[in-house]
Amino acid sequence: MSPANTVTVKILDKEYQVACPEEQEAELVVSAKYLDKQMRGIRDSGKVIGLERIAVMAALNISYELLQASSHGESDPSGGDSVKRLNRKLDDALHDLRQLEIG
Repeated sequence: MSPANTVTVKILDKEYQVACPEEQEAELVVSAKYLDKQMRGIRDSGKVIGLERIAVMAALNISYELLQASSHGESDPSGGDSVKRLNRKLDDALHDLRQLEIG
């Protein structure tokens, strides 16, 4: 695996610096665009207020989609390491988001 480089992604008009191996950069950009789309949809519905709550709702929706997809293709409905990695990334993103809101 190559060393991580820093990639800038934009989510809800805010830029985030994310460390990512070069060979995974394209997937990270696609993931960030998908997250941005999900968060914009939640925000635009007007039912959820606050950036952190929007992020949590998007995370729950995406996790549900992942679990549904994995339950159709794998015997382990939790998705194993993929879900753990996704949860770590979501935790890190929420932590960074909280730090930005505090600062």
